[in-house]
Amino acid sequence: MSLSAATITDLTQLVGVAHARSHADLQTRDPGVDSHNLGADLWLRPGDCETLAGVLRYCHDHHIPVVPHGGRTGLSGGAQSQAGDVIVSLERFDTLEIDPISRTAVVGAGVTLATLAAAAACHGLSAGIDFGARESASIGGMVSTNAGGISAFRHGTVRERVLGLEAVLPDGRLLSELGQVVKRNEGLAIERLLIGAEGTLGIVTRVALALVAVDGSVGTALVSVPGLEQAAALTARALALHDVQATALEVMSGNHAAAVCQALQFEDLKPLTAAPFLMLIELAASTLADAEAALLHLLEGASEDALALDAVIAQNESQRTIFWRVREDWAVDRARPGGLWYDVSVPLSRVAGYVQTIRARLTQHDPALELYLLGHLADGNLHVTVNASVPITARYDEIALLVTEGLTELGGSYSAEHGIGREKKSTLERWMHPTKRRLMQDIKALIDPHRIMNPGKVIPR
Repeated sequence: MSLSAATITDLTQLVGVAHARSHADLQTRDPGVDSHNLGADLWLRPGDCETLAGVLRYCHDHHIPVVPHGGRTGLSGGAQSQAGDVIVSLERFDTLEIDPISRTAVVGAGVTLATLAAAAACHGLSAGIDFGARESASIGGMVSTNAGGISAFRHGTVRERVLGLEAVLPDGRLLSELGQVVKRNEGLAIERLLIGAEGTLGIVTRVALALVAVDGSVGTALVSVPGLEQAAALTARALALHDVQATALEVMSGNHAAAVCQALQFEDLKPLTAAPFLMLIELAASTLADAEAALLHLLEGASEDALALDAVIAQNESQRTIFWRVREDWAVDRARPGGLWYDVSVPLSRVAGYVQTIRARLTQHDPALELYLLGHLADGNLHVTVNASVPITARYDEIALLVTEGLTELGGSYSAEHGIGREKKSTLERWMHPTKRRLMQDIKALIDPHRIMNPGKVIPR
């Protein structure tokens, strides 16, 4: 049911006309990754906690659904909205304070990862988090989805980076737990329930984050490997190196890399893509010479032991950027739209067996299905794309069963780093433990009894 004119007027007055947009206005805006993000009747952009509290209090009292928005880069449908919804954008929550002595930052929910990274770098520090959507992904959204990324194998996911946070709850109450120390035992850590809750329990407004020292000079290589067993062994060797730090250990299937090189005309790299898999490896050291020497030594040993088939070391920053484009570009989706995308994690020692299993399952189920893989190998996070010559979007749940069955028994997860949203909710409900299901429902009922916060996402009925 759409919002009434009176409701739209009341909510618009709370934030000011300059910070409200109608459904018609939203049709001219970029919806972000998901075309269903801007289906709401009203978009609001409060600028402080008091105003946000007023909006949520009104929506709570009138049972109006609220969908929080960050950078709209989420890949699981967590920001989707529809008629009758109110979108609350955190764009104006853009404060940023760096404490270089304590190595902490207090960051507004609307600050992008790239903005935080640039500010921290001025002090020789880093957020310890990085991924491809860094230019638009917001800190609030990252906390709400417990984002992972390239550096999670070293510094953990966002949950491990958060020291404290501030949030407004569904009824307008302010939860302020902005501690900026690692050691803080003050009863139940209620605020941590909001990390990974995807806006279903309240809206995160500010976050205190632990920072880390920036990496030294980085050497980068694109490496072809004969299989995932060898890739896992090479990853273990890189992690065991002394005097250098492995900063990226990424993997992709050869067909993914081939599609990117074809689309972007990276002719020099095409021979590497004939291999079953490629790895992107980065090592950091105090000097570039040391990093590249360690990288060369690692690759020579890998070649001698048949862990690597071939490799190219980046000779400059431009070539390094090209290597990362091979890893991060989505050429497969552009060439064959309508494919399916899954986000899983598996213990490193079991990655090869898992991929062999799902490949066999897919072939037996439908030989027309094609499998593409890429991911963060050091922490076992794989992005599994299943495609075909025709769109297969409607087959998500059918194929999800083939991809996710048995992951829990392997010690892995059917939802690694992009949240549950709407897309993975049926998978969550299929595999979650019944005790967890009931506790999630109970917590939701306690904090959001009218179920106004991001309805239809994450929390099972």
